[in-house]
Amino acid sequence: MAKQSIFGRISTLVRANINALLDQAEDPQKMLDQLVRDYSNSIADAESAIAETIGNLRLLERDHQEDVQAAAEWGNKALAASRKGDELRAAGNAGEADKFDNLAKIALQRQISAESEAKSAEPTIASQTEVVDKLKDGLNGMKAKLEQLRSKRSELLARAKVAEAQNKVHDAVKSIDVLDPTSELGRFEDKIRREEALAAGKQELAASSIDAQFNALEDVGELTEVEARLAALKTGGPQRAAIDAPSPDL
Repeated sequence: MAKQSIFGRISTLVRANINALLDQAEDPQKMLDQLVRDYSNSIADAESAIAETIGNLRLLERDHQEDVQAAAEWGNKALAASRKGDELRAAGNAGEADKFDNLAKIALQRQISAESEAKSAEPTIASQTEVVDKLKDGLNGMKAKLEQLRSKRSELLARAKVAEAQNKVHDAVKSIDVLDPTSELGRFEDKIRREEALAAGKQELAASSIDAQFNALEDVGELTEVEARLAALKTGGPQRAAIDAPSPDL
């Protein structure tokens, strides 16, 4: 019963702590560290309870040993008193002999009482010894589980960090997916394309303006030639033009 009581209480406490941690869904490292601390505290509680049980067993064993020693001592006293009575009776001193015989009887009664106490304690000592052995085995099992928990903690933390790194890489790769028009890179590329289109439009507009200016200059040249020929006509230019012109016969 002591074994079930101790480990039952500790098991209930551990399960409650684990469930509370899982419900909180905290940071994996904090959760695992707290779980290790709680399990370590549970082992400390078990050690304290088992130590108390062992202490009680040692008291029973000590009392039993004292009863065994007392029975042996009262047996020796009974033997000594009996021999003394025999010596006195052999010497003809019956009165004194009876006195020592009575002392021997008293010693034997106490011997019987001590033996009875020692015998009645033996089943309890045996059962408590079995309980203590099981408690020790259970405690060793808890300590082994704690080492497994610590080892599992390291494994789980490593796996959590790997998963976290994988998620970060995945998110980073997704954010710069060149084939995804909604990604950051896609939006940036679209912005650059709009800027390039704007620059091309401005360049085309500027080129059209320059062409218009050159066309205007050509128009001005034509008008100037027309004005020159008109002036020549007014000053007899046609005659000179006709004289200067080459003869058809030539």
